Amino acid sequence: MKNEEKASISIMKIICVSIILILISGIGVMAVSTNLKDVKIVLQNGYELTVLTAKSTIREVLDENNIVLDENQKTIPEESEQITAGSVIKIVDKSYNEVQIAKVSEEGVQTTLDELLNNYAPITEKIVTEQVEIPYETITKNTTGTSSNTTNKVLQQGVNGLKEVTYKVKYQNDIEIEKIQLSEKIIKEPKNKIVQVNKNVTSRAGTTSRTLPDKTASSNANGQIYKITAYCPCAKCCGKTNGITAMGTHATAGRTVAASSKFSFGTKLNINGHTYTVEDRGGAIKGNKIDIFVNSHAEALAWGVRYLPVSVAQ
Repeated sequence: MKNEEKASISIMKIICVSIILILISGIGVMAVSTNLKDVKIVLQNGYELTVLTAKSTIREVLDENNIVLDENQKTIPEESEQITAGSVIKIVDKSYNEVQIAKVSEEGVQTTLDELLNNYAPITEKIVTEQVEIPYETITKNTTGTSSNTTNKVLQQGVNGLKEVTYKVKYQNDIEIEKIQLSEKIIKEPKNKIVQVNKNVTSRAGTTSRTLPDKTASSNANGQIYKITAYCPCAKCCGKTNGITAMGTHATAGRTVAASSKFSFGTKLNINGHTYTVEDRGGAIKGNKIDIFVNSHAEALAWGVRYLPVSVAQ
């Protein structure tokens, strides 16, 4: 009987100890569970990982999950930041900048919804064509040397030209914020004003004066002023190098000129006292413009642009 009582007491002790151990384990598990936080980690390649952790900083969470940043990576927020349940840790390149809109109340800035919307208004683009005047130049021909006793004579009045310019324009809130030129087309070439400076000659009696005539003035009396340029047989000037004109002849310096279709092929032109033959055409040869053929590109550059009287040779 005594043995049975002792056995019962032993069993009761074992049961009590087991219950105490279970209670202690449950309390420990509850304590640990209370400190665990769910945290999302977003890797640079976009992969997302959700972990449970009892750690308190981002650096500790990364170490716990064996995540090592290379020298070109960083975390958002920073590694030293504290974490809370539901925190998101982003691993990005160091050059990445996250745009954040600050709370107005924190900055103490007073603004309105309309002002905020204006800052994010859409940008529109339009193609705009405008006509722009090309101002004429004044060309002065001085025939007097250093003499101060002179008279100016206008050989040709200046007229402004006109060009059509196409732009790409960007607008925000109907305000122009950018304007880029796309192309331009000459509608009318400017006509330069040409002024000739002549020397006054006083008569022996000293009572009358007259203007000294010169070769340019006499030439202009029988001819119209043209814009005269020069070209050679190179590819840059002609787009080819065979020296064959639009008329089919071989271009020759001192003879060949390119003129507009107002002059038929074979027309003889007197240009500042020298006779040339119209044998060629050109895409840029329009209106009062003539191209004189020369032997080399250097000669063409040296010629430049001149304004000379032109008339049809008799």
